[in-house]
Amino acid sequence: MLPDIGVFGPYTYLVTEVVWGTVALVLLWRARALRMAAKTIVVLYPIAYVWDWYTLTVGVFAIKLRTGVDFLGIPIEEHIFMIVVPALILGIHENLHGLSSGSNSE
Repeated sequence: MLPDIGVFGPYTYLVTEVVWGTVALVLLWRARALRMAAKTIVVLYPIAYVWDWYTLTVGVFAIKLRTGVDFLGIPIEEHIFMIVVPALILGIHENLHGLSSGSNSE
């Protein structure tokens, strides 16, 4: 059984993002890919924002354990999520296949 992280109350979503965001940052730093990841995230962010805004607006999902702070029509946690997820994916990818790892790209 997984531990109940709901003990963080309205900060639960934010806490999980800080934890996974830290993992992503460490992976990107280790791969020396911070700048590359930032460029990619900047390009992806508007697409993610529109997608997230739309799905929240039409009621696809609801976020229960959040701070209640909204910015530009969506929860602040969702903005952070749209940065953390691609950063984590890129961090993992670059550590497995990046140029700094010495492997040849295909």
